[in-house]
Amino acid sequence: MNSKYEIVIGLEVHVELATETKLFCACSAKFGADANENICPACMGMPGSIPALNERAVELGIAAALVTNSRIANVMSFDKKNYFYPDSPAAYQTTQNFAPICTDGWVEIDTNGGQRRITLKQIHIEEDAGKLAHERRVSLVDFNRTSVPLVEIVSNPDFHSAEEVVAYLEKLRSLLVFAEVSDCKMQEGSMRCDVNISVRLRGSQTLGTRTEIKNMNSLKAIVAAIEYEAQRHIDALETKTEQLVQETRGWNDDIGETFSMREKEAAADYRYFPHPDIPPVIIDEAWIETIRTRLPEPAHVKFARMTGELGLSEYDSGIITRSKNLSDIFDETMQHFARPKEIVNWIITELLSIAKGDNKGEDDVRIDCKKFAVIMQLTDDKTINRAVAKKLLHEVWQNNIDPVAYIEENQLGMVSDTGLLDEAIAAVMTAQAATVAQCRAGDLKKFNFLVGQVMRKLAGKADPQTVNQLLKEKLTE
Repeated sequence: MNSKYEIVIGLEVHVELATETKLFCACSAKFGADANENICPACMGMPGSIPALNERAVELGIAAALVTNSRIANVMSFDKKNYFYPDSPAAYQTTQNFAPICTDGWVEIDTNGGQRRITLKQIHIEEDAGKLAHERRVSLVDFNRTSVPLVEIVSNPDFHSAEEVVAYLEKLRSLLVFAEVSDCKMQEGSMRCDVNISVRLRGSQTLGTRTEIKNMNSLKAIVAAIEYEAQRHIDALETKTEQLVQETRGWNDDIGETFSMREKEAAADYRYFPHPDIPPVIIDEAWIETIRTRLPEPAHVKFARMTGELGLSEYDSGIITRSKNLSDIFDETMQHFARPKEIVNWIITELLSIAKGDNKGEDDVRIDCKKFAVIMQLTDDKTINRAVAKKLLHEVWQNNIDPVAYIEENQLGMVSDTGLLDEAIAAVMTAQAATVAQCRAGDLKKFNFLVGQVMRKLAGKADPQTVNQLLKEKLTE
């Protein structure tokens, strides 16, 4: 990018709240239902239907305010934002314009130049719209998402690069997921981002013409869209071949370009007015403190505890704390087997490997933590060896078996009888006399082969370290 210009970016991040039901009715808010399965007169905006505010959505909005260091309003209210679009059956959106739930927050991000504080203008609660599916000659509308509760997190224009935007979105996602405000799954649309971007001469305090890129739902696409749109603005300023206008644009991922959708509306175009059927909500300090005390440990605090109090490496702690799901598995397993290093090793090397083989991501790992702990304890006690333990973990993952019962039924307990071990070693040394001779002559590569033969004879149920030790003693006799 031409160094004489500076990019200025502000973000509007829409995050679906983790409620069971919608914002103003009892319809399910869960993702994945058949088209138009979860709708009713209230969320379809039918005349005469009266909205009933979801208290849980307000509590999650307060939680979002707390983790973003925002100033929570004493009284919040809802307003009608009027516009016509096919995915909005009521021809208006219920949102917060005049009295949002909170303002003046901030989120700290790590950048190549050190830590930066991104300031927030406000967070407001609103209902989502439906989802359009465009086919060859028709457009179809799924209203399941209509009135699903959102928070819209509006930043100030504090960003100057795509890298800062990504750092912010990753930090925001971590804060909200660990606070159980939302699952923030961009691939499912529960976290979406509108990017407001302009370009100005470096050093200028005057903002350039702003364009908004709507509904970005992947970090890769966001980076590409910012880079493309910034260059388009610079080319227009340099060559004067294109007149920049304030507009809303979309992103075409197939060709890697933005495209014009419509001129950008101003607030007056929406004719905001207070919603007459939803009374103002009073938020007192007692309610805020109740929610604050229920907030789970955030990722950055857990990371500090894992590296400090528990003595784990930054690498291991980073893997565990980048996923709320893995973090919960770690914590629950610790209640049954208080060996943090062992737990982390098993999660990273074994559990995630099994999940990857099943095409599961970190957030989709599901395991009975008590049974997981039993497997590690049995391995630690040398009741079973590591190979058997891995097999057990696979069986727990796939069939949720009882590890202890499975060991007994399949006779997988470790062979610890030294007499049996000596017999197995003697039998292998007799059968592999030539290899034994080579090993004694200094060919150490043959030693591992002999260990493998002994383990095979014992059906893999011996402790490899014990076999190693006994075999070495026999070879030196």
